[in-house]
Amino acid sequence: MTNLERPEVPFPEGPAPTELVIEDIVVGDGAEAVASSTVDVHYLGVDYETGEEFDSSWSRGESINFPLAQLVEGWKQGIPGMKVGGRRKLIVPPRLAYGVAPGHPLAKKTLVFVIDLLGVK
Repeated sequence: MTNLERPEVPFPEGPAPTELVIEDIVVGDGAEAVASSTVDVHYLGVDYETGEEFDSSWSRGESINFPLAQLVEGWKQGIPGMKVGGRRKLIVPPRLAYGVAPGHPLAKKTLVFVIDLLGVK
């Protein structure tokens, strides 16, 4: 999977979706992620409305490992079924991201993630 480069996220058109959108950009052929997996990912996150990047493992120069069970609901629903070697785009509405209550800088925001699945445990 090292052949993939930092993704570019095209500016979305139209209103933000109210349901989780899952789009495979590259379908992997390795081990499949399940809800109980710990995943090794490279990812890029942008705000749907502004296109502004808010987080990226690419910017830090290294992938990151996460237990899926500890992530936002949009990742919990959007990553299982993905296979190592794949790249997937998730458009996550606020209720499946950081909620709609004030307190988190990303609250009330629809988020776009491009995720490269490098490994699963």
